[in-house]
Amino acid sequence: MDYPSFRNRKFLDAPISADALIVEVNDPASLTRSELSAMSERIGKCNMAIYKSRIAHPDMKAVGRQYGLENLDANWLAGEDGISEIKISESGKGYIPYTNKPIKWHTDGYYNPPERKIRAMLLHCAQDATEGGENRLMDHELLYCLLMDQNPDLVRALSQVDAMLIPERQDENGIARAAESGPVFSSDGGFLHMRYTARTRSIAWKQDEATRAAVSAIETILSSPSPYMYTIKLEPGMGIVCNNVLHDRSAFTGNARLLYRARYYDRIK
Repeated sequence: MDYPSFRNRKFLDAPISADALIVEVNDPASLTRSELSAMSERIGKCNMAIYKSRIAHPDMKAVGRQYGLENLDANWLAGEDGISEIKISESGKGYIPYTNKPIKWHTDGYYNPPERKIRAMLLHCAQDATEGGENRLMDHELLYCLLMDQNPDLVRALSQVDAMLIPERQDENGIARAAESGPVFSSDGGFLHMRYTARTRSIAWKQDEATRAAVSAIETILSSPSPYMYTIKLEPGMGIVCNNVLHDRSAFTGNARLLYRARYYDRIK
């Protein structure tokens, strides 16, 4: 990577507001050439784009196919079609996405093994919350650049193969998910991949000075005001298409909020 050129391009291309990410479309599952071009332009610059339509329940697989997304991560809480309904639900077994509680900064699938690496994600709103439920978004490549600007040793520490450990998950039958150790930053086919969570439970960081400093640096960036963070409350018909950027969710009120989520092993083409 020609890092100086990469860095300059990332900061030059960074959107000035969440509004700059939005593209109005007629049907997110059947984009016109100009609509797809506008979405792709934004994704190419900052790894994400937001569409705005009047369709609350699109064909999510058809939405993904337009971006070259085919290989869904059919996780255990997803439907038979591999699409997850993110709503308050007892079937969510108390996992935070299926409650009205806030979700801290993370990339999706940070607990997955390397062969199930989540490279892209779709998030579509069918019904918004009465109050709250906003998402903040940040391009993980820009976070990488901000850390490099502070000290390249921070990135080196987070690139260690044992930087972040997600302990095993157990259920009544024993081990339901094996422990997964790996880097925060890694190269993935020439692209930068990030796996991260700001949660403090069910995670173990490498206990060396360099990693502790790097984790603290990320926490400081993500807890400070930044022009590179974009806040959006998705309304019915709106959706996020991204290369698994950093995101969070605020708490919300009301029980009707419903989002469809699709996670992919593919990167957006």
